[in-house]
Amino acid sequence: MTTNLSSGTSGALRRFAGWVARGSVGHPLLEDVDYWDVLRDEPSAMETLFAVFANVLELDDRGEPVNEKAAERRAAAWLHRYCTGRMPDGEPELEGWEVALH
Repeated sequence: MTTNLSSGTSGALRRFAGWVARGSVGHPLLEDVDYWDVLRDEPSAMETLFAVFANVLELDDRGEPVNEKAAERRAAAWLHRYCTGRMPDGEPELEGWEVALH
C-alpha cells in the first residue's frame, strides 16, 4: 500500500482547486452563481466544498481517480445549493456521506 497520493489523485485535487479559484468549477451548474463572496466570507463553505469533492472521488486499485468529473459535479451541486437554497435542476439531493467532514 502506498503512503502518498498518486500523481493522478494529486492532479485531480490541483485541477479542482484551480477550477474553484477560476470560477469554472462545475460548469455549467454554477454558471449564474457568484460564489466567490460566499467562499471568501465563509471559509467553512470552502472546507465543505473540498470535503464533498474528496468524499465522492473514487480511486482504483493503484490509487488513481476514476470519477473526477462526477466528484466535481457533486461538489458544484453542493455549492449551488449552499448559495441559492436549492439543488440545480436534475441533480439528486446530496447524501450524508457526501457532505461528511472527516
